[in-house]
Amino acid sequence: MQPNDTARAYILTTICFFVLVSFQIQAQLKPDQHVVSRYRNLFTVPPSRTPSSVSVDAPLLGNGYSAAAIAGPPELQNYYLARNDFWRLKSGFNESFPAVAGKLSISIPALKRASYKIEQDLYSAVTSSYFTKGDTAVRIQSILAATKDWLLIEITNTGNAKVNGSILLNLPDKDQFHLDPPLVNKFPDSAAKGNYAGVQWIQRGFVREVEIPTMVTVACRIMGYDSNSFIIRPGQTLVAVCVLASNFRTSDSFQAVKDAGKISASMITTTRKQHDEWWRAYWNESYVSIGDSLIEHQYYRSQYTIAACSRDPKFPPGIFGSWVTKELPAWNGDYHLNYNYSAPFYALYSSNHLQQSLPYEAPLLDFMKRGKYYSAKITGIPDGLLYPVGIGPLGIETTRKNKIMSEHTGYITSGEAEDEGLFFGQKSNAAYCATNLCFKFYRTYDVAFTRRVYPYMKSTAQFWERYLKNENGRYVIENDAIHEGTIGTKNAILSLGLVPMVLKTASDMSELLGIDEELRRSWQGKADSLSAFTTQVKNGKTVFRYSEIGTDWWGDNTLGIQHIYPAGVIGLNSDPKLLDVARNTIDIMNRWQDFNGSNSFFPAAVRVGYSADTILHQLRSYSLHTYPNGFQLDNPHGIENCSTVPNTINEMLCMNNQGVLRVFAVWPENRDASFSDIRSEGAFLVSSSLRHNAIEYVKIRSEQGRKCIIENPWPGKTVVVKRSKGSVTRHAGGRLELSTGKGEVLIMKPAGKP
Repeated sequence: MQPNDTARAYILTTICFFVLVSFQIQAQLKPDQHVVSRYRNLFTVPPSRTPSSVSVDAPLLGNGYSAAAIAGPPELQNYYLARNDFWRLKSGFNESFPAVAGKLSISIPALKRASYKIEQDLYSAVTSSYFTKGDTAVRIQSILAATKDWLLIEITNTGNAKVNGSILLNLPDKDQFHLDPPLVNKFPDSAAKGNYAGVQWIQRGFVREVEIPTMVTVACRIMGYDSNSFIIRPGQTLVAVCVLASNFRTSDSFQAVKDAGKISASMITTTRKQHDEWWRAYWNESYVSIGDSLIEHQYYRSQYTIAACSRDPKFPPGIFGSWVTKELPAWNGDYHLNYNYSAPFYALYSSNHLQQSLPYEAPLLDFMKRGKYYSAKITGIPDGLLYPVGIGPLGIETTRKNKIMSEHTGYITSGEAEDEGLFFGQKSNAAYCATNLCFKFYRTYDVAFTRRVYPYMKSTAQFWERYLKNENGRYVIENDAIHEGTIGTKNAILSLGLVPMVLKTASDMSELLGIDEELRRSWQGKADSLSAFTTQVKNGKTVFRYSEIGTDWWGDNTLGIQHIYPAGVIGLNSDPKLLDVARNTIDIMNRWQDFNGSNSFFPAAVRVGYSADTILHQLRSYSLHTYPNGFQLDNPHGIENCSTVPNTINEMLCMNNQGVLRVFAVWPENRDASFSDIRSEGAFLVSSSLRHNAIEYVKIRSEQGRKCIIENPWPGKTVVVKRSKGSVTRHAGGRLELSTGKGEVLIMKPAGKP
């Protein structure tokens, strides 16, 4: 039953007084950070690939815990709802996956065949939908609140005719299930829906035939109404609140239903304010300005997307981020460990978005017991880690051998499955997942983080220390596939990069923690004596060979350069001949828009000093090849490319690799650019500006008081360093060694410049 017109008008006016803090108001920005607020995602036609069992083309909302993807024509706007922590949790091939929660639908029949426009303000994380048909016009503004699991929706009648409609909350419909028996099945779930004191609710869970029960509850309330239907007169605004909860965030997820009924206008106002403050703080953690609106747009919408899907410390996003719109998603929507899981996080460390990086480590640590089992059972190494290709949260293994795998795939007879795990012949998964732990360690030197992840790094290092074989004074890697299924490979080039990375980082971590000194010498000795990279000649150029024995080249993917990035064993300090081979390999591979590996190809090109103009040209082409939400066109892989543009630009502007900090090292001298608080190795936050072919200054804030080695930004000139503690020193030479104090700020300028 609806209230009468007079009461409704009073309620709506009261709500609007408290709630209608404009979605468009911009907070005070840092001097140059106004650049972020210029960018919006624009959708002019309804999404055609939502829902989907892969990545979607819809406007994306999220807070790192809950999420919504918007699709449908103007008259029926569907919000596909999901949560990072809502999985079916059972170890087994095609039996564990992030699941869909439900669907919220806004029905306004008068908008059929109306004009369509949806605009997302990246800075404020507000989505505004505009639909017009004659005298009927509606604006719908939506946020998924940053500090609560609330989807807040305002529907404003901006036309001259009253608007009739309804908001319905439903369990997943048939369009949200991807069934293809026997490989893809619908598993038993628990589902219910109802209405409680004017609050619609749905509840869905997996409690049978699982290892860990899961439950999600969604409740929706239209403020000022006690039914699902509404009437909005011209100039009026309706407010709806959708609350999402799970059994991992509350002891009783059904409490969300009761909570929804208690939400007041003042609570919504407070939540909106907190939402604005959270996103303002997020964007203020770092910024870049490069004078190229196309690349900058892709830079910031990538950063928006990863912020919207990665905050839950125990449940990181899977392949498709938080936006699981169809069940069962491709590749189980899981944490695929031979690059897909790692790639979305690459840019977070340099961008100083550490909160979004925190979820990464949890599944890796939770799987250690099983990883040690596989290491001992398959390789005879009791204290090492051997990880399969797919895992989930809380120690779940998404690709474990079961009846589905045994009867309907060839993985067992081909040797790609060993014992109960699916490895595709690859031993490198645990080492690959160490890449982001290495990035975070060297960029923070955070003792608490190091102590937390060191057991993982130590066990991974111990695996490789014992797995390596001495062959005439060099250490070799046998039976480690470079590509999935290339069984029997010797000295896969990826592992020749990952192994020394792991051994060095484990050694440096143990030194920081003051433990395991006896292990360091062995680790370092093995790293120093590892086999050299194998080369070959292609198209008249010497390039890297993918393995010493086995696969020599591959027609797609970018594994041929991943020893450069993310493994990081080749950089501008490397032997010039090795750098020539690396640049030749970039030339011949030419994988700027690769189906899998663009996220490593671009930063690898930067790391070896490839042409900056070419990188930027290719980055523009890459940025044009997207859906309006920033996902790559015709690429199903979801969030893994959230790192591509931010990581590449950060590396071009501020690179610290092989112990040397360089600003604008791979950047055209004639292109103005500036950046603030890019996080560099050594736990330094670096800011600088290039204008009129000259670097104006370099600012370094030292978090841990470590020594900073920096390539002289003004070659041949003396550098003046002003410190926050008051001292002024002068330095000369090609590389400057600067001592720093904890929390100290250094400002560098060339001598003679005020």
